[in-house]
Amino acid sequence: MATLMAVNVGMPKDVPWHGKTVHTGVYKQTVTGPRMVRRLNIDGDGQGDLGGHGGEQRAVLVYQTDSYRFWAKELGRDDLAPGQFGENFTVDGLPDDEVCVGDRYRIGGAVFEVTQPRVTCYRVGLRMGEPQMAALLVSHRRPGFYLRVIEEGEVEAGQEIVKVSTGPGQMTVEEIDGVLYLPGHTRQQVERALRIPALSPGWQGSMRTLLDRADSDVSGGSSGSAGLTAAAGAPPPGWPGFRPLAVTGIQPESRSVFSLSLAAADGSPLPAALPGQFLTVKVRPEGDEPPLIRSYSLSGEPGTGTYRISVKVEPHGAASNRLRAHLRVGDSLEAAAPRGTFFLAGGDNPVVLMSAGVGVTPVLAMLHALARDRSTRQVWWLHGARDGGEHPFAQESRVLLDALPHARSVIYYSRPAAADRQGTDYTEASRLSADRIPGLGLPTDADAYLCGPVAFMDSVTAALVGSGLAASRVHTEVFGAGPSLTPGVKGSATATAPHQPAGPAGAGPSVSFARSGLTVPWNDTQESLLELAEACDVPVQWSCRTGVCHTCELALMSGAVDYSPEPVEPPADGNILICCSKPTDGIVLDL
Repeated sequence: MATLMAVNVGMPKDVPWHGKTVHTGVYKQTVTGPRMVRRLNIDGDGQGDLGGHGGEQRAVLVYQTDSYRFWAKELGRDDLAPGQFGENFTVDGLPDDEVCVGDRYRIGGAVFEVTQPRVTCYRVGLRMGEPQMAALLVSHRRPGFYLRVIEEGEVEAGQEIVKVSTGPGQMTVEEIDGVLYLPGHTRQQVERALRIPALSPGWQGSMRTLLDRADSDVSGGSSGSAGLTAAAGAPPPGWPGFRPLAVTGIQPESRSVFSLSLAAADGSPLPAALPGQFLTVKVRPEGDEPPLIRSYSLSGEPGTGTYRISVKVEPHGAASNRLRAHLRVGDSLEAAAPRGTFFLAGGDNPVVLMSAGVGVTPVLAMLHALARDRSTRQVWWLHGARDGGEHPFAQESRVLLDALPHARSVIYYSRPAAADRQGTDYTEASRLSADRIPGLGLPTDADAYLCGPVAFMDSVTAALVGSGLAASRVHTEVFGAGPSLTPGVKGSATATAPHQPAGPAGAGPSVSFARSGLTVPWNDTQESLLELAEACDVPVQWSCRTGVCHTCELALMSGAVDYSPEPVEPPADGNILICCSKPTDGIVLDL
Protein backbone atom coordinates (compact mmCIF):
# COMPACT_ATOMS: atom_id res chain seq x y z
CA MET A 1 0.00 0.00 0.00
CA ALA A 2 1.37 3.43 -0.99
CA THR A 3 1.68 6.08 1.71
CA LEU A 4 1.81 9.88 1.77
CA MET A 5 5.09 10.51 3.58
CA ALA A 6 5.21 14.31 3.51
CA VAL A 7 3.14 17.32 2.42
CA ASN A 8 5.31 20.18 1.14
CA VAL A 9 4.20 23.72 0.32
CA GLY A 10 5.78 27.07 -0.37
CA MET A 11 4.84 30.43 -1.82
CA PRO A 12 6.90 31.90 -4.67
CA LYS A 13 9.91 33.98 -3.75
CA ASP A 14 12.76 35.82 -5.45
CA VAL A 15 16.06 33.95 -5.70
CA PRO A 16 19.39 35.22 -7.10
CA TRP A 17 20.69 33.26 -10.08
CA HIS A 18 23.49 34.03 -12.57
CA GLY A 19 23.31 37.74 -11.79
CA LYS A 20 19.54 37.76 -12.31
CA THR A 21 16.51 37.33 -10.08
CA VAL A 22 14.22 34.34 -10.51
CA HIS A 23 10.68 34.30 -9.13
CA THR A 24 9.96 30.69 -8.28
CA GLY A 25 7.83 28.44 -6.12
CA VAL A 26 10.22 25.46 -6.31
CA TYR A 27 11.34 25.90 -2.69
CA LYS A 28 8.90 23.73 -0.69
CA GLN A 29 8.87 23.10 3.06
CA THR A 30 7.35 20.12 4.81
CA VAL A 31 4.32 20.95 6.96
CA THR A 32 2.63 18.97 9.74
CA GLY A 33 -1.02 18.35 10.37
CA PRO A 34 -3.87 18.32 7.88
CA ARG A 35 -3.85 20.58 4.82
CA MET A 36 -6.79 21.44 2.59
CA VAL A 37 -6.28 20.54 -1.08
CA ARG A 38 -8.29 22.71 -3.43
CA ARG A 39 -8.84 22.62 -7.18
CA LEU A 40 -5.77 24.72 -8.00
CA ASN A 41 -3.52 24.39 -4.98
CA ILE A 42 -2.81 23.08 -1.52
CA ASP A 43 -3.41 25.76 1.10
CA GLY A 44 -0.16 27.65 1.58
CA ASP A 45 1.29 26.65 -1.79
CA GLY A 46 1.85 28.60 -5.00
CA GLN A 47 3.75 28.65 -8.30
CA GLY A 48 5.93 31.41 -9.65
CA ASP A 49 5.44 30.60 -13.33
CA LEU A 50 1.88 29.57 -14.16
CA GLY A 51 2.86 29.11 -17.80
CA GLY A 52 4.85 26.02 -16.93
CA HIS A 53 3.52 24.90 -13.56
CA GLY A 54 0.30 24.92 -11.58
CA GLY A 55 -3.26 25.28 -12.80
CA GLU A 56 -6.03 22.71 -12.70
CA GLN A 57 -4.07 20.05 -14.60
CA ARG A 58 -0.94 20.50 -12.47
CA ALA A 59 -2.37 21.28 -9.06
CA VAL A 60 -0.21 18.79 -7.10
CA LEU A 61 3.27 17.48 -7.91
CA VAL A 62 4.25 14.00 -6.70
CA TYR A 63 7.72 12.50 -6.18
CA GLN A 64 8.74 9.19 -4.67
CA THR A 65 11.02 8.21 -1.77
CA ASP A 66 12.50 5.49 -3.98
CA SER A 67 13.72 8.20 -6.37
CA TYR A 68 15.17 10.10 -3.40
CA ARG A 69 17.21 7.01 -2.53
CA PHE A 70 18.27 6.66 -6.17
CA TRP A 71 19.47 10.26 -6.44
CA ALA A 72 21.22 10.18 -3.07
CA LYS A 73 23.37 7.35 -4.42
CA GLU A 74 23.68 8.68 -7.99
CA LEU A 75 24.69 12.20 -6.91
CA GLY A 76 26.55 11.24 -3.76
CA ARG A 77 24.23 13.34 -1.61
CA ASP A 78 23.14 12.86 2.00
CA ASP A 79 21.24 16.12 2.33
CA LEU A 80 18.07 15.36 0.35
CA ALA A 81 14.91 16.08 2.31
CA PRO A 82 11.22 15.93 1.28
CA GLY A 83 10.30 18.83 -1.02
CA GLN A 84 13.84 19.04 -2.44
CA PHE A 85 12.57 18.27 -5.95
CA GLY A 86 9.82 20.87 -5.69
CA GLU A 87 7.10 18.26 -5.08
CA ASN A 88 4.00 18.75 -2.96
CA PHE A 89 3.54 15.10 -2.06
CA THR A 90 6.50 12.92 -1.17
CA VAL A 91 5.17 9.36 -1.38
CA ASP A 92 6.30 5.85 -0.59
CA GLY A 93 5.23 3.78 -3.59
CA LEU A 94 3.56 5.03 -6.82
CA PRO A 95 6.65 4.54 -9.04
CA ASP A 96 6.69 6.22 -12.46
CA ASP A 97 6.93 2.85 -14.23
CA GLU A 98 3.70 1.62 -12.61
CA VAL A 99 1.45 4.67 -12.20
CA CYS A 100 -0.61 5.34 -15.35
CA VAL A 101 -1.98 8.59 -16.69
CA GLY A 102 -5.67 8.59 -15.79
CA ASP A 103 -5.25 6.56 -12.58
CA ARG A 104 -7.29 7.94 -9.67
CA TYR A 105 -6.29 7.83 -6.01
CA ARG A 106 -7.91 8.78 -2.73
CA ILE A 107 -5.78 10.35 -0.02
CA GLY A 108 -7.62 11.38 3.14
CA GLY A 109 -10.66 13.37 2.11
CA ALA A 110 -9.48 14.19 -1.44
CA VAL A 111 -9.51 12.32 -4.76
CA PHE A 112 -6.85 12.89 -7.43
CA GLU A 113 -6.25 11.96 -11.08
CA VAL A 114 -2.84 11.57 -12.77
CA THR A 115 -2.64 14.00 -15.72
CA GLN A 116 0.95 14.09 -17.00
CA PRO A 117 4.63 13.65 -16.12
CA ARG A 118 6.51 16.55 -14.57
CA VAL A 119 7.80 19.00 -17.17
CA THR A 120 11.32 19.67 -15.99
CA CYS A 121 12.87 23.12 -16.24
CA TYR A 122 16.04 24.78 -14.96
CA ARG A 123 14.47 25.66 -11.60
CA VAL A 124 14.65 22.10 -10.27
CA GLY A 125 18.39 22.32 -10.97
CA LEU A 126 18.50 25.68 -9.22
CA ARG A 127 16.85 24.17 -6.15
CA MET A 128 19.09 21.08 -6.17
CA GLY A 129 22.34 22.87 -6.99
CA GLU A 130 22.66 20.52 -9.99
CA PRO A 131 22.36 22.46 -13.31
CA GLN A 132 21.79 19.26 -15.32
CA MET A 133 19.02 17.97 -13.05
CA ALA A 134 16.22 18.60 -15.57
CA ALA A 135 17.89 16.33 -18.13
CA LEU A 136 18.85 13.74 -15.53
CA LEU A 137 15.25 13.32 -14.39
CA VAL A 138 14.22 12.45 -17.96
CA SER A 139 17.23 10.37 -19.01
CA HIS A 140 17.01 8.25 -15.86
CA ARG A 141 13.25 7.85 -16.34
CA ARG A 142 12.31 9.37 -12.95
CA PRO A 143 10.29 12.52 -13.71
CA GLY A 144 7.50 12.32 -11.12
CA PHE A 145 3.98 13.36 -12.09
CA TYR A 146 1.16 15.85 -11.64
CA LEU A 147 -2.31 15.33 -10.19
CA ARG A 148 -5.62 17.00 -10.88
CA VAL A 149 -7.96 17.42 -7.89
CA ILE A 150 -11.22 15.56 -8.54
CA GLU A 151 -12.64 16.03 -5.03
CA GLU A 152 -11.31 18.69 -2.68
CA GLY A 153 -10.50 17.64 0.86
CA GLU A 154 -7.94 17.51 3.65
CA VAL A 155 -4.81 15.37 3.48
CA GLU A 156 -2.09 14.62 6.01
CA ALA A 157 1.27 12.87 6.08
CA GLY A 158 1.00 9.23 7.08
CA GLN A 159 -2.27 8.58 5.24
CA GLU A 160 -2.64 5.62 2.93
CA ILE A 161 -3.00 6.21 -0.81
CA VAL A 162 -5.86 4.13 -2.12
CA LYS A 163 -6.23 3.46 -5.84
CA VAL A 164 -9.81 4.24 -6.93
CA SER A 165 -9.60 3.39 -10.65
CA THR A 166 -7.13 2.62 -13.45
CA GLY A 167 -6.65 4.97 -16.38
CA PRO A 168 -7.70 3.76 -19.85
CA GLY A 169 -4.82 2.55 -21.97
CA GLN A 170 -2.65 1.73 -18.96
CA MET A 171 0.13 4.00 -20.19
CA THR A 172 2.64 4.68 -17.44
CA VAL A 173 4.13 8.03 -16.53
CA GLU A 174 7.55 6.70 -17.51
CA GLU A 175 6.36 5.53 -20.94
CA ILE A 176 4.50 8.68 -21.94
CA ASP A 177 7.40 10.85 -20.74
CA GLY A 178 9.72 8.89 -23.03
CA VAL A 179 7.35 9.26 -25.98
CA LEU A 180 7.75 13.04 -25.85
CA TYR A 181 11.29 13.49 -24.59
CA LEU A 182 13.31 10.47 -25.75
CA PRO A 183 14.08 9.05 -29.21
CA GLY A 184 12.38 5.96 -30.56
CA HIS A 185 8.67 6.39 -29.88
CA THR A 186 6.19 4.59 -32.11
CA ARG A 187 3.04 5.76 -33.79
CA GLN A 188 1.10 3.22 -31.72
CA GLN A 189 2.33 4.82 -28.50
CA VAL A 190 1.24 8.28 -29.66
CA GLU A 191 -2.20 6.98 -30.62
CA ARG A 192 -2.55 5.25 -27.23
CA ALA A 193 -1.68 8.48 -25.46
CA LEU A 194 -4.34 10.38 -27.39
CA ARG A 195 -6.97 7.91 -26.25
CA ILE A 196 -6.45 8.88 -22.59
CA PRO A 197 -9.04 11.57 -21.69
CA ALA A 198 -7.18 12.49 -18.48
CA LEU A 199 -3.99 13.47 -20.34
CA SER A 200 -3.56 17.22 -19.89
CA PRO A 201 -4.44 19.47 -22.88
CA GLY A 202 -0.82 20.56 -23.31
CA TRP A 203 0.42 17.01 -23.64
CA GLN A 204 -2.50 16.12 -25.91
CA GLY A 205 -1.44 18.97 -28.18
CA SER A 206 2.12 17.66 -28.29
CA MET A 207 0.90 14.16 -29.10
CA ARG A 208 -1.38 15.45 -31.87
CA THR A 209 1.58 17.30 -33.36
CA LEU A 210 3.63 14.10 -33.32
CA LEU A 211 0.80 12.24 -35.02
CA ASP A 212 0.24 14.98 -37.60
CA ARG A 213 3.94 14.97 -38.41
CA ALA A 214 3.88 11.20 -38.85
CA ASP A 215 0.94 11.57 -41.27
CA SER A 216 2.62 14.33 -43.26
CA ASP A 217 5.37 14.01 -45.84
CA VAL A 218 6.29 17.69 -45.37
CA SER A 219 9.07 16.84 -42.94
CA GLY A 220 11.01 15.03 -45.65
CA GLY A 221 12.50 12.65 -43.15
CA SER A 222 13.36 15.30 -40.59
CA SER A 223 14.54 14.01 -37.24
CA GLY A 224 13.93 15.63 -33.86
CA SER A 225 10.70 15.91 -31.93
CA ALA A 226 7.99 18.09 -33.45
CA GLY A 227 6.05 17.48 -30.23
CA LEU A 228 8.57 19.59 -28.33
CA THR A 229 9.18 22.43 -30.78
CA ALA A 230 7.90 23.83 -34.05
CA ALA A 231 11.55 24.16 -35.11
CA ALA A 232 11.61 20.40 -35.75
CA GLY A 233 8.64 20.61 -38.11
CA ALA A 234 10.44 21.81 -41.23
CA PRO A 235 12.31 19.49 -43.60
CA PRO A 236 16.12 19.33 -43.42
CA PRO A 237 17.92 22.08 -45.35
CA GLY A 238 18.57 21.46 -49.03
CA TRP A 239 22.34 22.00 -48.64
CA PRO A 240 24.80 22.71 -45.81
CA GLY A 241 26.17 26.18 -45.18
CA PHE A 242 26.14 28.86 -47.88
CA ARG A 243 26.51 28.41 -51.64
CA PRO A 244 26.72 30.96 -54.47
CA LEU A 245 23.54 31.57 -56.48
CA ALA A 246 23.41 33.51 -59.72
CA VAL A 247 21.27 36.63 -59.93
CA THR A 248 19.11 36.13 -63.02
CA GLY A 249 16.65 38.99 -62.60
CA ILE A 250 15.98 42.19 -60.66
CA GLN A 251 12.42 43.52 -60.60
CA PRO A 252 10.98 46.60 -58.82
CA GLU A 253 7.70 45.75 -57.04
CA SER A 254 6.85 49.10 -55.37
CA ARG A 255 8.55 52.31 -54.33
CA SER A 256 10.49 50.48 -51.61
CA VAL A 257 10.41 46.77 -52.56
CA PHE A 258 12.34 44.92 -55.26
CA SER A 259 12.74 41.24 -56.08
CA LEU A 260 15.80 39.17 -56.93
CA SER A 261 15.52 36.02 -59.04
CA LEU A 262 18.17 33.45 -58.17
CA ALA A 263 19.33 30.22 -59.81
CA ALA A 264 22.07 27.66 -59.46
CA ALA A 265 25.24 28.76 -61.20
CA ASP A 266 25.36 25.54 -63.21
CA GLY A 267 21.70 25.70 -64.21
CA SER A 268 20.66 22.69 -62.15
CA PRO A 269 17.32 22.93 -60.33
CA LEU A 270 17.48 24.27 -56.80
CA PRO A 271 15.84 22.20 -54.02
CA ALA A 272 12.17 22.97 -53.58
CA ALA A 273 11.19 25.32 -50.76
CA LEU A 274 7.94 25.22 -48.84
CA PRO A 275 5.59 28.16 -49.54
CA GLY A 276 6.28 30.70 -46.79
CA GLN A 277 9.92 29.89 -46.07
CA PHE A 278 12.84 32.32 -46.27
CA LEU A 279 16.37 32.51 -47.68
CA THR A 280 19.37 33.78 -45.69
CA VAL A 281 22.03 35.61 -47.72
CA LYS A 282 25.44 37.15 -47.18
CA VAL A 283 25.78 40.71 -48.41
CA ARG A 284 29.41 41.75 -48.90
CA PRO A 285 30.14 45.37 -47.87
CA GLU A 286 33.06 47.43 -49.08
CA GLY A 287 36.56 46.62 -47.85
CA ASP A 288 37.36 43.98 -45.29
CA GLU A 289 34.23 44.34 -43.21
CA PRO A 290 32.49 41.04 -42.33
CA PRO A 291 29.47 40.17 -44.47
CA LEU A 292 26.03 41.40 -43.53
CA ILE A 293 23.75 38.42 -42.99
CA ARG A 294 20.06 38.94 -43.67
CA SER A 295 16.99 36.76 -44.25
CA TYR A 296 14.35 37.50 -46.89
CA SER A 297 11.13 35.63 -47.58
CA LEU A 298 10.74 33.65 -50.78
CA SER A 299 7.91 35.27 -52.74
CA GLY A 300 7.74 33.27 -55.97
CA GLU A 301 6.09 30.04 -57.00
CA PRO A 302 7.60 27.08 -55.13
CA GLY A 303 9.03 24.10 -56.96
CA THR A 304 10.25 25.83 -60.13
CA GLY A 305 13.93 25.04 -59.57
CA THR A 306 14.70 28.73 -59.01
CA TYR A 307 14.05 31.19 -56.17
CA ARG A 308 12.70 34.69 -55.88
CA ILE A 309 13.26 36.79 -52.77
CA SER A 310 11.83 40.24 -52.19
CA VAL A 311 13.66 42.98 -50.30
CA LYS A 312 12.30 46.11 -48.66
CA VAL A 313 14.77 48.99 -48.79
CA GLU A 314 14.85 50.63 -45.37
CA PRO A 315 16.14 54.23 -45.10
CA HIS A 316 19.13 53.14 -43.02
CA GLY A 317 19.24 49.47 -44.01
CA ALA A 318 22.86 48.69 -44.79
CA ALA A 319 22.17 45.38 -46.53
CA SER A 320 19.05 46.35 -48.47
CA ASN A 321 20.58 49.60 -49.75
CA ARG A 322 23.76 47.84 -50.81
CA LEU A 323 21.81 45.16 -52.67
CA ARG A 324 19.78 47.76 -54.55
CA ALA A 325 22.75 49.99 -55.33
CA HIS A 326 25.35 47.41 -56.34
CA LEU A 327 23.83 44.05 -57.26
CA ARG A 328 23.39 43.37 -60.96
CA VAL A 329 22.11 40.53 -63.14
CA GLY A 330 24.92 38.01 -63.53
CA ASP A 331 26.36 38.69 -60.08
CA SER A 332 26.62 36.00 -57.42
CA LEU A 333 24.92 36.02 -54.02
CA GLU A 334 25.80 33.56 -51.25
CA ALA A 335 22.73 31.92 -49.76
CA ALA A 336 21.87 29.28 -47.19
CA ALA A 337 19.15 26.77 -48.03
CA PRO A 338 15.50 27.76 -47.52
CA ARG A 339 14.44 27.47 -43.90
CA GLY A 340 11.53 28.28 -41.63
CA THR A 341 8.49 26.74 -39.97
CA PHE A 342 6.02 29.30 -41.35
CA PHE A 343 4.64 27.45 -44.35
CA LEU A 344 1.30 26.51 -45.87
CA ALA A 345 -0.14 23.28 -44.48
CA GLY A 346 -2.14 20.88 -46.58
CA GLY A 347 -5.82 20.16 -46.20
CA ASP A 348 -9.13 21.24 -47.69
CA ASN A 349 -10.26 23.70 -45.01
CA PRO A 350 -10.36 27.46 -45.73
CA VAL A 351 -7.18 29.55 -45.80
CA VAL A 352 -6.81 33.16 -44.66
CA LEU A 353 -3.70 34.93 -46.00
CA MET A 354 -3.27 38.26 -44.21
CA SER A 355 -0.41 40.74 -44.52
CA ALA A 356 0.65 44.33 -44.04
CA GLY A 357 3.34 46.05 -46.10
CA VAL A 358 6.23 43.84 -47.16
CA GLY A 359 4.72 41.08 -45.00
CA VAL A 360 2.97 40.10 -48.22
CA THR A 361 6.05 38.22 -49.46
CA PRO A 362 5.70 34.83 -47.67
CA VAL A 363 1.92 34.69 -48.04
CA LEU A 364 2.29 35.49 -51.74
CA ALA A 365 4.33 32.30 -52.10
CA MET A 366 1.43 30.46 -50.44
CA LEU A 367 -0.99 32.06 -52.91
CA HIS A 368 1.26 30.93 -55.76
CA ALA A 369 1.17 27.36 -54.42
CA LEU A 370 -2.63 27.38 -54.14
CA ALA A 371 -3.03 28.73 -57.67
CA ARG A 372 -0.49 26.28 -59.09
CA ASP A 373 -2.39 23.37 -57.54
CA ARG A 374 -5.75 24.78 -58.74
CA SER A 375 -6.91 24.54 -55.16
CA THR A 376 -10.63 24.36 -54.47
CA ARG A 377 -10.12 25.61 -50.91
CA GLN A 378 -11.83 28.80 -49.82
CA VAL A 379 -9.08 31.46 -49.85
CA TRP A 380 -9.28 34.87 -48.19
CA TRP A 381 -6.64 37.41 -49.31
CA LEU A 382 -6.39 40.39 -46.95
CA HIS A 383 -3.65 42.98 -47.41
CA GLY A 384 -2.96 46.45 -46.06
CA ALA A 385 -0.75 49.08 -47.73
CA ARG A 386 -0.29 52.83 -47.60
CA ASP A 387 -1.29 53.41 -51.24
CA GLY A 388 -0.88 51.98 -54.71
CA GLY A 389 2.76 53.01 -54.88
CA GLU A 390 3.50 50.97 -51.75
CA HIS A 391 1.44 47.95 -52.80
CA PRO A 392 3.90 45.30 -54.07
CA PHE A 393 2.65 42.46 -56.24
CA ALA A 394 -0.77 44.11 -56.73
CA GLN A 395 -1.32 42.86 -60.28
CA GLU A 396 0.43 39.54 -59.68
CA SER A 397 -1.81 38.70 -56.72
CA ARG A 398 -4.95 39.65 -58.68
CA VAL A 399 -4.02 37.23 -61.45
CA LEU A 400 -3.42 34.43 -58.95
CA LEU A 401 -6.71 35.10 -57.14
CA ASP A 402 -8.59 35.03 -60.45
CA ALA A 403 -7.30 31.48 -60.97
CA LEU A 404 -8.86 30.27 -57.70
CA PRO A 405 -12.58 29.44 -57.85
CA HIS A 406 -13.29 30.22 -54.18
CA ALA A 407 -11.10 33.26 -53.51
CA ARG A 408 -12.09 36.53 -51.86
CA SER A 409 -9.90 39.61 -51.67
CA VAL A 410 -10.09 42.70 -49.44
CA ILE A 411 -7.38 45.36 -49.94
CA TYR A 412 -6.96 48.23 -47.48
CA TYR A 413 -5.16 51.48 -48.34
CA SER A 414 -4.55 53.70 -45.31
CA ARG A 415 -3.85 56.81 -47.46
CA PRO A 416 -4.98 56.24 -51.06
CA ALA A 417 -3.30 58.42 -53.67
CA ALA A 418 -5.35 60.48 -56.11
CA ALA A 419 -4.69 57.93 -58.87
CA ASP A 420 -5.77 54.93 -56.77
CA ARG A 421 -9.18 53.57 -57.77
CA GLN A 422 -11.48 52.24 -55.10
CA GLY A 423 -13.09 49.00 -56.25
CA THR A 424 -10.19 48.30 -58.61
CA ASP A 425 -6.91 48.97 -56.78
CA TYR A 426 -8.26 48.78 -53.26
CA THR A 427 -11.42 47.86 -51.38
CA GLU A 428 -11.45 50.11 -48.32
CA ALA A 429 -9.74 53.38 -47.43
CA SER A 430 -8.57 52.34 -43.97
CA ARG A 431 -5.97 50.28 -42.19
CA LEU A 432 -6.16 46.51 -42.04
CA SER A 433 -6.51 46.37 -38.28
CA ALA A 434 -7.98 44.18 -35.57
CA ASP A 435 -11.28 46.06 -35.50
CA ARG A 436 -11.93 45.03 -39.11
CA ILE A 437 -11.80 41.29 -38.35
CA PRO A 438 -15.20 40.70 -36.70
CA GLY A 439 -17.13 42.11 -39.65
CA LEU A 440 -15.45 39.99 -42.31
CA GLY A 441 -17.27 36.76 -41.53
CA LEU A 442 -14.13 34.64 -41.73
CA PRO A 443 -14.73 30.88 -41.48
CA THR A 444 -13.84 29.62 -38.01
CA ASP A 445 -12.31 26.39 -39.34
CA ALA A 446 -9.74 28.32 -41.41
CA ASP A 447 -5.97 28.26 -41.05
CA ALA A 448 -4.79 31.87 -40.91
CA TYR A 449 -1.28 32.96 -41.95
CA LEU A 450 -0.19 36.44 -40.85
CA CYS A 451 2.91 38.46 -41.66
CA GLY A 452 3.66 42.08 -40.92
CA PRO A 453 4.73 44.30 -38.01
CA VAL A 454 4.65 42.60 -34.60
CA ALA A 455 1.96 44.92 -33.20
CA PHE A 456 -0.22 44.19 -36.24
CA MET A 457 0.15 40.43 -35.84
CA ASP A 458 -0.46 40.50 -32.08
CA SER A 459 -3.66 42.53 -32.34
CA VAL A 460 -5.02 40.67 -35.37
CA THR A 461 -4.24 37.29 -33.78
CA ALA A 462 -6.29 38.28 -30.72
CA ALA A 463 -9.13 39.44 -32.98
CA LEU A 464 -9.11 36.20 -34.98
CA VAL A 465 -9.23 34.09 -31.83
CA GLY A 466 -11.98 36.34 -30.51
CA SER A 467 -13.92 35.70 -33.72
CA GLY A 468 -13.84 31.94 -33.21
CA LEU A 469 -10.59 30.68 -34.78
CA ALA A 470 -8.60 28.29 -32.62
CA ALA A 471 -5.31 29.84 -31.51
CA SER A 472 -3.48 26.80 -32.91
CA ARG A 473 -4.79 27.69 -36.39
CA VAL A 474 -3.28 31.19 -36.39
CA HIS A 475 0.29 31.14 -37.75
CA THR A 476 2.61 34.16 -37.75
CA GLU A 477 5.98 35.04 -39.23
CA VAL A 478 8.24 37.59 -37.56
CA PHE A 479 10.78 39.64 -39.51
CA GLY A 480 13.90 40.15 -37.44
CA ALA A 481 14.48 38.82 -33.95
CA GLY A 482 11.60 36.94 -32.38
CA PRO A 483 10.18 37.33 -28.88
CA SER A 484 12.16 36.10 -25.89
CA LEU A 485 11.08 33.41 -23.45
CA THR A 486 12.94 33.44 -20.13
CA PRO A 487 10.62 31.73 -17.64
CA GLY A 488 10.69 33.10 -14.12
CA VAL A 489 13.44 35.68 -14.74
CA LYS A 490 12.33 39.08 -13.43
CA GLY A 491 12.87 42.13 -15.61
CA SER A 492 13.65 40.04 -18.70
CA ALA A 493 10.91 41.71 -20.76
CA THR A 494 12.94 44.93 -20.99
CA ALA A 495 14.03 45.28 -24.61
CA THR A 496 17.65 46.22 -25.31
CA ALA A 497 19.09 46.33 -28.81
CA PRO A 498 21.54 43.48 -29.52
CA HIS A 499 25.15 44.58 -29.00
CA GLN A 500 28.69 43.34 -28.60
CA PRO A 501 29.19 41.66 -25.22
CA ALA A 502 30.81 43.60 -22.39
CA GLY A 503 34.42 42.95 -21.50
CA PRO A 504 37.40 41.88 -23.58
CA ALA A 505 36.60 40.48 -27.02
CA GLY A 506 36.81 36.74 -27.46
CA ALA A 507 39.40 35.07 -29.64
CA GLY A 508 37.25 32.18 -30.86
CA PRO A 509 35.31 31.60 -34.08
CA SER A 510 32.74 34.12 -35.23
CA VAL A 511 29.12 33.72 -34.18
CA SER A 512 26.58 35.50 -36.38
CA PHE A 513 23.04 36.09 -35.13
CA ALA A 514 21.29 36.42 -38.49
CA ARG A 515 17.96 37.87 -37.34
CA SER A 516 19.66 40.34 -35.01
CA GLY A 517 22.23 41.51 -37.57
CA LEU A 518 25.10 40.93 -35.14
CA THR A 519 28.42 39.05 -35.46
CA VAL A 520 30.66 38.54 -32.43
CA PRO A 521 33.74 36.40 -31.69
CA TRP A 522 33.23 33.41 -29.41
CA ASN A 523 34.56 33.85 -25.89
CA ASP A 524 35.55 30.80 -23.87
CA THR A 525 34.26 32.48 -20.71
CA GLN A 526 30.77 31.55 -21.91
CA GLU A 527 29.50 28.06 -21.16
CA SER A 528 27.13 27.92 -24.15
CA LEU A 529 25.85 29.80 -27.17
CA LEU A 530 22.81 30.66 -25.08
CA GLU A 531 25.02 32.46 -22.57
CA LEU A 532 26.74 34.38 -25.40
CA ALA A 533 23.38 35.43 -26.83
CA GLU A 534 22.26 36.60 -23.39
CA ALA A 535 25.46 38.62 -22.98
CA CYS A 536 24.61 40.35 -26.28
CA ASP A 537 20.93 40.91 -25.36
CA VAL A 538 19.90 38.84 -28.38
CA PRO A 539 16.31 37.66 -27.72
CA VAL A 540 16.35 33.96 -26.81
CA GLN A 541 13.90 31.26 -25.76
CA TRP A 542 14.78 28.57 -23.24
CA SER A 543 13.47 26.56 -20.29
CA CYS A 544 15.66 23.64 -19.18
CA ARG A 545 19.13 24.97 -20.18
CA THR A 546 20.45 21.41 -20.31
CA GLY A 547 19.33 19.78 -23.58
CA VAL A 548 15.97 18.21 -22.76
CA CYS A 549 13.03 20.56 -23.50
CA HIS A 550 14.16 21.83 -26.98
CA THR A 551 12.68 25.28 -26.32
CA CYS A 552 15.96 26.77 -27.53
CA GLU A 553 16.15 24.70 -30.73
CA LEU A 554 16.82 26.77 -33.85
CA ALA A 555 18.34 26.55 -37.31
CA LEU A 556 22.10 26.41 -37.78
CA MET A 557 22.69 28.10 -41.14
CA SER A 558 26.36 27.19 -41.33
CA GLY A 559 29.19 25.86 -39.20
CA ALA A 560 29.27 23.19 -36.52
CA VAL A 561 29.00 22.88 -32.74
CA ASP A 562 29.98 20.55 -29.91
CA TYR A 563 27.60 19.62 -27.10
CA SER A 564 28.22 19.49 -23.37
CA PRO A 565 26.12 17.86 -22.07
CA GLU A 566 24.79 15.84 -24.99
CA PRO A 567 21.06 16.48 -25.63
CA VAL A 568 18.66 13.86 -24.29
CA GLU A 569 17.24 13.71 -27.83
CA PRO A 570 19.17 15.26 -30.74
CA PRO A 571 17.58 18.25 -32.48
CA ALA A 572 16.19 17.99 -35.99
CA ASP A 573 18.61 17.80 -38.91
CA GLY A 574 20.09 21.23 -39.56
CA ASN A 575 19.12 22.55 -36.10
CA ILE A 576 20.99 22.92 -32.81
CA LEU A 577 20.21 23.44 -29.14
CA ILE A 578 21.98 26.60 -28.05
CA CYS A 579 21.60 25.88 -24.33
CA CYS A 580 24.31 23.20 -24.30
CA SER A 581 26.46 23.85 -27.39
CA LYS A 582 29.63 25.73 -28.33
CA PRO A 583 30.93 26.57 -31.83
CA THR A 584 33.78 24.56 -33.31
CA ASP A 585 34.18 27.01 -36.21
CA GLY A 586 32.43 30.11 -37.53
CA ILE A 587 28.65 29.69 -37.35
CA VAL A 588 25.51 31.49 -38.44
CA LEU A 589 22.39 31.10 -36.29
CA ASP A 590 18.76 31.87 -37.10
CA LEU A 591 18.55 34.11 -34.05
